[in-house]
Amino acid sequence: MKLRTFLTSAVAAAAALAFAAPAAIAQTAYKSEYRMSLVLGTAFPWGKGGELWANKVRERTQGRINIKLYPGVSLIQGDQTREFSALRQGVIDMAVGSTINWSPQVKQLNLFSLPFLMPDYAAVDALTQGEVGKNIFATLDKAGVVPLAWGENGYREISNSKKAIKTPEDLKGLKIRVVGSPLFLDTFTALGANPTQMSWADAQPAMASGAVDGQENPIAVYMAAKLHTVAQKHVTMWGYINDPLVFVVNKDIWNSWTPADREIVKQAAIDAGKEEIAIARKGMVEADKPLLKDIAANGVTVTQLSPAERDAFVKATRPVFEKWKGQIGADLVTQAEKAIAARKQ
Repeated sequence: MKLRTFLTSAVAAAAALAFAAPAAIAQTAYKSEYRMSLVLGTAFPWGKGGELWANKVRERTQGRINIKLYPGVSLIQGDQTREFSALRQGVIDMAVGSTINWSPQVKQLNLFSLPFLMPDYAAVDALTQGEVGKNIFATLDKAGVVPLAWGENGYREISNSKKAIKTPEDLKGLKIRVVGSPLFLDTFTALGANPTQMSWADAQPAMASGAVDGQENPIAVYMAAKLHTVAQKHVTMWGYINDPLVFVVNKDIWNSWTPADREIVKQAAIDAGKEEIAIARKGMVEADKPLLKDIAANGVTVTQLSPAERDAFVKATRPVFEKWKGQIGADLVTQAEKAIAARKQ
């Protein structure tokens, strides 16, 4: 009798252990800390988006998923164009990354860097929030990461230390710092500039020393980085491209979480993305654009192009647009152009 009772208890204990094992394994598979890569820190809208995402995830998972921010792409020694590869390989667990920086590995992301494709924020939203955005996410998923939400770095405007830029001729011979993307080299070469590839970490000292004359970045980045202090005294509002950001997770990390936690992380990314976009556009969507007044108050000359002046830049870069349309995928570019033409304003 005692033996039967013992055997029954042993079987029950083994069954309980068998049922408990998957939960225990799943729990131990969670890392104590997940590494999120960012190019810019929390003083910038970009970094703020990463912080918002991390905080929401920590709160909503009761600390099961704890995320640490690594700004300045410090996990890959500051080389922002290596971020996507490192994310796919698991060197990075998650990231809020730029479509520009990842475009060398995923050619379709060059869509957003086509010069003068997106004339306004409604055009950006028509792409990221529509079928084009879904297609891009499917491409990223095939490329080895899990995309969850869109953010935004913003419209990239041009600044320099020499003169006001009103025509393509004004760019001739100027050394302009650009991201390490062949499309950027083509665009600025077509405008007669001398594009110089360098990381953001190297760019500010280069501007301060005069090694480069100018750069292109969103106004929010210009302000947060105080570029007026490194001789960037002329800003031209030309809105030639917008730089959407993508909230992504490494596939192995994603698969290590429970379905419930995956849903929490995804919704947190969507919520953080919406908030980050609002922060990135703050001061630029109002008719009087208060952010430009803040720049002018620092002694900076702000040049607003007339439609005819902007059109001269559009024409000068059109051969680059046509060349890259084929490389990105003509169908995707055509789909994007149709979505923009049909946008609600």
